[in-house]
Amino acid sequence: MAVKKFVVGSFDDEAVLFPAVKKVRAAGYKIHDVYTPFPVHGLDHALGLRETSLHTAGFIYGITGTTTALSFMSWVFTTDWPMNIGGKPHFPLPAFIPITFELTVLFAAVGMVMTFMYLCQMAPFVKKHIFHPRQTDDLFVMAIELTDKTPATDVKAFLDSVGAKEINEQTVEAGWWLGRFDREDKLFIKPAPAVNA
Repeated sequence: MAVKKFVVGSFDDEAVLFPAVKKVRAAGYKIHDVYTPFPVHGLDHALGLRETSLHTAGFIYGITGTTTALSFMSWVFTTDWPMNIGGKPHFPLPAFIPITFELTVLFAAVGMVMTFMYLCQMAPFVKKHIFHPRQTDDLFVMAIELTDKTPATDVKAFLDSVGAKEINEQTVEAGWWLGRFDREDKLFIKPAPAVNA
């Protein structure tokens, strides 16, 4: 996994964080992420994030559920087990509506939850680096990724000028890995060199 360097600034007020995000972006620094204890209205636009496509995925999953229900029931009643009971049609659409509705909701709900978990990289035993232990308790934490063109001292000075209370530099593995937070896990362990006897 790639090891990256970040400068992490902590803010204790939403009113200070919001203009700081705009100033950091205007200065050209790359914001990795901002962690807040509660949703901050308009922060996604200030960070330059596009609107989510989760509703489009939900529509696709719902249509898949509808198609699955209607296809399966029509196949069962017209091909696999056709029964002529009292002259009723083989494709009684009004009778199919409850099952179609249930499968539409089931596919959409389960699909959207799984898509959300994938996009947010959340799953059992998926471990990500925590930049500050209070980042979702009572502090607003901004992580700025360092590149070759952004020296850490300049970023620290800039964060101090925009109102950050705590500023530090961290070197972490970017991304996520399988592990647990109650013990120290390493994804890759280098094997010991072979000793020739």
